[in-house]
Amino acid sequence: MRGLDTGPGTEPPRARGALKAAITAVAVIAALGLLVSACASGGTGARDEGPARSDSVSVGAVTPAPSQSSAEPSVDAVQLLKADPEVSAAVKRDLQPCVADEYPVDVSYGKLTGGSADDLVVNVLTCGDAVGVGSYVYRGQGGEYENVFKAEEPPVYAEIDRGDLVVTQQVYEKGDPVEFPSGEEVITYSWIAGRFMEQDRNHSDYSKVTGSETPSPAED
Repeated sequence: MRGLDTGPGTEPPRARGALKAAITAVAVIAALGLLVSACASGGTGARDEGPARSDSVSVGAVTPAPSQSSAEPSVDAVQLLKADPEVSAAVKRDLQPCVADEYPVDVSYGKLTGGSADDLVVNVLTCGDAVGVGSYVYRGQGGEYENVFKAEEPPVYAEIDRGDLVVTQQVYEKGDPVEFPSGEEVITYSWIAGRFMEQDRNHSDYSKVTGSETPSPAED
């Protein structure tokens, strides 16, 4: 019996079947690859969020940073300070725009007093050298803000650190130039029983070496 013709231009049926199967397998693999790629690029999945970010601004109209709590309304920190009887007349006199309508006010939001709304920390600085002349904490309640802390002994600066209020004050001795204080004190406050109470105080002395300031631990 004569065998099948396997000359040029013809393929054995078995070879053609194997070739079709290979082509089909490659197409399936390519389709699966496209599907996986589309899924990978179509979404980010679950993501861990860090602590609420605190943005600093230096303009009169303040836009609060997003937080894990409900969105806070915009607050005009400059008008808040000017209308606050707890803010000294000296600080209010210095509360002038540095350029156009930009005020030397540093603002941040965060959780300090355990309320449902974010608290507001405001630092008032000088225009020329950004020296802190006043630090304040306002507790948000029902869309209004109550002054619950103030420090007006410059240079001073307040910030939020892991739910506590941390205030840094530079210390001057007699004869110290403004640019070279003798040291600094870092005071930590916690909100306890409806007010801020001091929890920790660290004092550091600056070593005076060719005009540089290097903090060194104070002796006990």
